[in-house]
Amino acid sequence: MSPTWHLIVTTVGGILAGLALASALLWRQQRALTAARYQATHDEVTGLPNRRLLLTRLRAALADNTPCGLVLLDLDRFKAVNDTFGHDTGNMLLDQVGRILTGLDAPVGVAARLSGDEFALLVLGSRADTAAVARAAHQAISAAPIPVVNGEVTVSASVGYTHTRLGLSARQVLSEADAAMYQAKRAGTGVSGHHP
Repeated sequence: MSPTWHLIVTTVGGILAGLALASALLWRQQRALTAARYQATHDEVTGLPNRRLLLTRLRAALADNTPCGLVLLDLDRFKAVNDTFGHDTGNMLLDQVGRILTGLDAPVGVAARLSGDEFALLVLGSRADTAAVARAAHQAISAAPIPVVNGEVTVSASVGYTHTRLGLSARQVLSEADAAMYQAKRAGTGVSGHHP
């Protein structure tokens, strides 16, 4: 091989090696960016969307004037589960509740874990749809013991809901559903709706 060809082959080989290295680095960087975006918008215990993603979707629905409602759920006596069976069992219970909620039929647009033992459902539909989803979520959680590693745990939930109206912000909708949920908890009714 002549010195010129040797130089060309060496140069091309170096360029190809550099491109392969750059491609591998870009692929790793893209993977890390995708993972970071997922972690920023999803709960690590349940894999459900988190508060940030729920509010983003709620704001989008409000901006489009899409009829929608918000259902909030708080597990009753969840602290007793953690204290009795431990946090691993508590996390398993949260994961199972998340699975139950994601299994609810449409018009549930998003099932999310907000924090602790609080979950939310964004319902795309009418006030009647929102009320029906709230009752269905309460019934699904309370219907039967939920399997965990140590056996089964019986839980119930306090459920509050509201439906959007013209001029409400996402924070106001969340606040109304939260107030209805605490009304259900105080009254022991299971489900309570916000009625303006």
